[in-house]
Amino acid sequence: MSGSFLTALGARWQAWRQQRAARRDAAYIPVRLGKDAYIATPARRVRDLGYDQHLVWVTAALIMWGCIMVYSTTLALPSNPKLAGLAPTHYIYRHLFSALLAIVLGSQLFRIPMDFWQKWAGWIFAGAVALLVLVLVFGKGVNGAKRWLPLGGMNFQPSELAKLAIIFFLARYIEKNDDLVKKDFFRAVRPVAVAVGVVGVLLMAEPDMGAFLVIAFIALSLLFLGGINWKALTLILLILGIAFTLIVFTSEWRRERVFAYLDPWSMKYALGKGYQLTQALIAIGRGGLFGVGLGGSVEKLHWLPEAHTDFIMSILAEELGFIGVAALMILFFWLIKRVILIGRQAIELEKYFSGLVAQGVGLWLGFQVMINMGVNLGALPTKGLTLPLMSYGGSALLMTVLALVVVLRVDHENRLMMKVATR
Repeated sequence: MSGSFLTALGARWQAWRQQRAARRDAAYIPVRLGKDAYIATPARRVRDLGYDQHLVWVTAALIMWGCIMVYSTTLALPSNPKLAGLAPTHYIYRHLFSALLAIVLGSQLFRIPMDFWQKWAGWIFAGAVALLVLVLVFGKGVNGAKRWLPLGGMNFQPSELAKLAIIFFLARYIEKNDDLVKKDFFRAVRPVAVAVGVVGVLLMAEPDMGAFLVIAFIALSLLFLGGINWKALTLILLILGIAFTLIVFTSEWRRERVFAYLDPWSMKYALGKGYQLTQALIAIGRGGLFGVGLGGSVEKLHWLPEAHTDFIMSILAEELGFIGVAALMILFFWLIKRVILIGRQAIELEKYFSGLVAQGVGLWLGFQVMINMGVNLGALPTKGLTLPLMSYGGSALLMTVLALVVVLRVDHENRLMMKVATR
């Protein structure tokens, strides 16, 4: 009796193992990555792989590292007489609140299907434009720039919403007018030029040239992904180059910034327009290979302006050295690569709107990271763009996290489609 029972139990155990192995290895979906290149994607339970876990963990790592650096960079700010009424933890508490708000809203946003964003893309863009108008009328000004709308205990920056809104709008437009974009580009590009032009005029009125530069790059990149002719692309690049050159050289203070970037150590600029860059370079130089230690920065002690926002990477380089900067670059590379791959997979599954949205988010973050790091390292002229997920700033952190949640939703829907295809 006991022998037959054990034999039956062993047989059932072997059958269960075989069924488990069959479920794990039986079905693979070929996803095309190039002309003749395919990747085999295994079909697994959605509750096990409902989203890209690598993307979640690298985003969480950057947010936590950003919180540490914001605390380190702002701890001494209240010693400035202008900020004497603030507690040493003022900035980090506000930053943590923004991070928690982003996580809570993101957990709810993940439930919204991409069809919703596709349907309402035009209205979302119109709402972003309306907020850009409102900020010019009711906005809060800092250093001569009206960029923030006061919302109780938090100041919201509509230009951050405009970056995501333009991605939704252009992805919807390109997906709907795919043939027109490829066959009659100049007719198709007129609505895009009007949309970007309206946003550009409103942003330059704030002024916020950095946000306009990012939005123009997003628009051009999505049009390129949509299949525009290379001759048309060259013409647009030429027009944009001339436009930005005119914007810079018709403004005296922007022109001075460019000259200060070319020679920041000169007597004319070292204590003026080039001061921020020279202090950033000093901070990076002090860091060396391993840095002076977390919390040991000297430049954050009121030498480097905006150290907790635009120039947080310089403080990171001073405290954690080349090793810290290299680790940061690897994390951002990993993040952007995952986002771009998710977008590519969506396009291969013929989910063009979702694919363009994901790739637009990846290009936005990649371009902004490149500009911020280039400015900190003295490779690009000084421009007010924060480092995504790292710099202090509630609006930027909130919208970046929400954009990445939308990408996670794209990946979730990709996995659902592949799961259904293998049944």
